[in-house]
Amino acid sequence: MCGRYTLRATPAELVEIFGLFREPDVRPRYNIAPTQNVLAIRFDENATPREPVQLRWGLIPSWSKDARKPLINARGDTVAVKPAFRSAFKKRRCLIAADGFYEWQALEGRKQPHHIRLRDGRPFAFAGLWERWGDIESCAIITTEANDLIATIHDRMPVILPPDAWDAWLMPDGGNTELLRPYPPEEMELHPVSLTVNNPRNDTPACLEAAGV
Repeated sequence: MCGRYTLRATPAELVEIFGLFREPDVRPRYNIAPTQNVLAIRFDENATPREPVQLRWGLIPSWSKDARKPLINARGDTVAVKPAFRSAFKKRRCLIAADGFYEWQALEGRKQPHHIRLRDGRPFAFAGLWERWGDIESCAIITTEANDLIATIHDRMPVILPPDAWDAWLMPDGGNTELLRPYPPEEMELHPVSLTVNNPRNDTPACLEAAGV
């Protein structure tokens, strides 16, 4: 699963990395949590492709009767058929911008948070879905089985799409499930970090301090 992540790039950097036609309204984030607004990228049918938008993290299916049980993750192996996600999978895909994510390792009597990122530190894109419920636009991050690195602390991880797969993912053609696979472990690294991140109200650089600091 993916329940917390980071994005510290500047608006200008995000324009360059994701090929956006305008700067997104963002600030450095160290502890992005469910129900918060997050930066997503999707095709804009009425303008230049790759539109930056703010979506609420926690997908609300269009047919849902209320918004009290949003879905923050969608499993890659069932996303194409599960009622909550199958319409969005066919028609409403997005990239969710990040530069790292957190996962907790179960140890004796406690859970140790780790920050996981690409070795070169560059921002990347989670595979996402978005949906509209009334006037709320929401999203979910797709997950898959853990690669060999993440498997040392957890059995699942978010789907990270390489840049050459972004357009293929955004194209609403109902396919491309082959993109929903673990990211190469040799291109990633993880580090144990401070327990500060455990509280979602903490959104400061202290979340990324080394464990024990």
